[in-house]
Order: sequence, then C-alpha cells, then structure tokens
Amino acid sequence: MKTFNISPIDKAILAELENKINLKTKPLGALGMLESIALKIGQIQQSLAPKIVNPHVIVFAGDHGLANDGVSAYPQEVTHQMVLNFLGGGAAINVFCKQNNIRLKVVDAGVNHEFDILPNLINAKVGMGTKSALTNTAMSMDEVNKCIALGADNVKNTVDTDCNIIGFGEMGIGNTSSASLIMHYLTKQPIEDCVGKGTGVNEEQLLIKLSVLKNVISFHGDLNSPLEILSAIGGFEIAQMVGAYLQAAEHKMTILVDGFITTAAFALACVIEPNVKEYAIFSHQSEEKGHHYFLNYLNVTPLLSIGLRLGEGTGSALVMPLIQSSVNFLTEMSSFESAGVSNK
Repeated sequence: MKTFNISPIDKAILAELENKINLKTKPLGALGMLESIALKIGQIQQSLAPKIVNPHVIVFAGDHGLANDGVSAYPQEVTHQMVLNFLGGGAAINVFCKQNNIRLKVVDAGVNHEFDILPNLINAKVGMGTKSALTNTAMSMDEVNKCIALGADNVKNTVDTDCNIIGFGEMGIGNTSSASLIMHYLTKQPIEDCVGKGTGVNEEQLLIKLSVLKNVISFHGDLNSPLEILSAIGGFEIAQMVGAYLQAAEHKMTILVDGFITTAAFALACVIEPNVKEYAIFSHQSEEKGHHYFLNYLNVTPLLSIGLRLGEGTGSALVMPLIQSSVNFLTEMSSFESAGVSNK
C-alpha cells in the first residue's frame, strides 16, 4: 500500500490560540463549538490568523455488487444517473456548494457505466462496480491499493489549487450496506445496530437487507486489517476516500467528514494512521441508524444534527459557513483591550 507521512499537530501554538480566543469580547466559552473549531484550524495551520482558502468537496462515485442482492430501494443504474445530475448542476450538493463558494469535483471511482469525456468528471475508474460481497471478495487487494493511490492523487491535484480545506462525498447505490459492514467489523457492534434504511427501504426490505448482510458476514468470517475489510466488503469509492483522507492529512489540510459512509472510510483511515483524526471536523450526525454509534466509537462530536441522510458531501457543504465564522471571529473580533471593554 502507498505510505503516508502524517505528523501529529504541533501543540506549541495552543496556549496562544486559547488566550486569543478567551480575550475576545465575550464570556469564556460563549461561542461554543465555534471556539473549538477555531482552535483546531489555528493549530492545523499553525497560525493565530488562519484562513479558509479555496474550499473543495470531492464526490467519489462507485457501484456495488450487493446492490443487486436486495439491499437498496433503488436500482444500480441510479448511481450513474446521479453522477450525470451532479455534472449537470442539479443535485443538492451542487446547490449547497454554489451557495457557499465551494468548488465541486466528481470522481468516477468505479461506476458501472461508460461515461463520455465530460467537463468536471475525473476518470479514476478501477472497475465496473465491485463484485457482490455475498459470494465474492468485493475487490482484489491490487484494486484496493490502486484505489487508495488514486484517491490520494485527487487530493494532490486539489492541493495544487491552494485549497486548504476539503470535504468528501459519495454516491453509490448499496454503499450504506458496505458502510454498515465496515462499522460492524471495526466496532464489533452487532450488525443489527449498524444497519439502517439507507436510500429509504421499507420495514420488509430492511429485514431482507439485514438478512443479506448477515449472510455476507457468515461468508467472510473474521476480517481484521483495514485493507482486508476493504477487499472483502468495501467499495471503490470508499477505498478512494480512504486514500484521500490520508493524503489530505499529510498535506495538513482541514478535513470535513460528512455522513455515515464517509465516516466508515474515515474510520478505516484512522486505523491505518491514527494521526489523521487530528485534522478532521465532523459535520453532522446522520439519520442513518449506525452513525450515532460510529461517532461515539470515534469519540467525536458533530457540528449538526438536523436529520440529514442524503450523502453526496451535503453535510460538509452545509457547515462551511460555520467553519468560516469560526475563523472570522478569531481574526476579526475585537479583544477586550482593543475595544476598551472591561474584562474584570
């Protein structure tokens, strides 16, 4: 596997940042999580005046063989249809990125469709969708390693645009099943606690989905290493996100983690290199059943909990104004001394 050099964040500037935040014209802690975000971004950038520069969201798309085994309310072809929707500007992620001045990129990591050469579509296709994890390993170990390298390359190309904050989204019918399995193997939670309604299956379909995933676990048995898990039950888009997270942390970027599937990829990246966690902000808690447990497993607190379960990176795009506000108060708000306000 490609190796990454991810250093822990230097804490030398921490005391200065805390002092600057505490001396703003407000009661101590009155800006809540905005203060912790400012503290984190200031440490990542090693600056008392951090900046948000050219924010990006990269949406990785890939198909899953499990989609044909009854785990989704939608057919597999919706994946490529939604990719075309992203490229046409008609999806929720397009709306929110446009609203918040975020550049959007779309990556074909392994969609079961041959796209024409299209503006803003990055071809990183590893295969025409994974095999069904019900009867096969989803992808070979060579494909896993290729995905990680390709995900990293997409971040390298983004860094060349002077971007210093990045979020990842995903599109892939069946990928909540893959994420549920990843969660089960990493957290040791019963699969029943990891499985939700995904694209909106009804109660009968949910029982079928759970039964399929139990059979997948029975087929594969114990899975331990992140690469082994990805090979057995992962997705091309999930594996590319793992590489993207690791590369973003190596470049000391602020990372926005979106929902359930992107958290599954992030959790795998954390096992590979725990220091990646120091660079991450978790945008929201999804309505997908397992996400609450997954966030607790990672011991992180999300910024929002507003009932989202769309994916696409929408949560990361929606929190960008909050991220910007955290930096702005740190750099623009008066101190007690500069404003002539008593701080007794």
